[in-house]
Amino acid sequence: MNQILCTKIKNNKKSNKKFFKVQFILSIITIIILIGFIAYTSYSLQNKERLSDNLIGNYNIYKLYADVSNNNNESSNKDTQENNLFGIIEIPKINLYYPIFSSLSEDNLKVSPCKFYGDSLTKNDNICIAGHNYNNNMFFSKINLLSPNDEIFIYDNLGYKYTYIVFENYEVKEDDLSPIYNYDKNIKELTLITCNNLNNNRFVIKAKQTS
Repeated sequence: MNQILCTKIKNNKKSNKKFFKVQFILSIITIIILIGFIAYTSYSLQNKERLSDNLIGNYNIYKLYADVSNNNNESSNKDTQENNLFGIIEIPKINLYYPIFSSLSEDNLKVSPCKFYGDSLTKNDNICIAGHNYNNNMFFSKINLLSPNDEIFIYDNLGYKYTYIVFENYEVKEDDLSPIYNYDKNIKELTLITCNNLNNNRFVIKAKQTS
């Protein structure tokens, strides 16, 4: 009789151990799932915040340069206005290669850099291109790394290549339009503009055409 009781007690202990073991494993799995869910939720929120910041930045650039773009388009040649793409920009030093829209709009600015001032690559003019700063992922996020004598290439819609050499890299306040209008009328100039996401200033790159 005692042996039977001992055997039952042992079996009960084994069953309890198995039950607690299964319960422990389920608890661990539940905790892991909860941690994963919290991490995913946090990551999603951060992505949404970054997207929101980027959209705000796009909108601010658009507001600042839209009037400049509209006024400039009145004097632009017909071919440029009718063609949705101005060309392609390539900067080997920072592995940048994007199409350029021929006019600036809020929607265009979300997709690729936009020309908002200047007429032709063949005239003494200041071709101004704005691009959003997507924090080292897209568009003009690395143009602040450019130095004098770095090369920038613009390809027109016929595939002709224009070479520009950087001669200046600086920052301006977000409402400072001087980089657009202050340029040497005797050369073919290129101006690239993007946000500095740390202080809301604008990075400005100035380059001149050499060929």
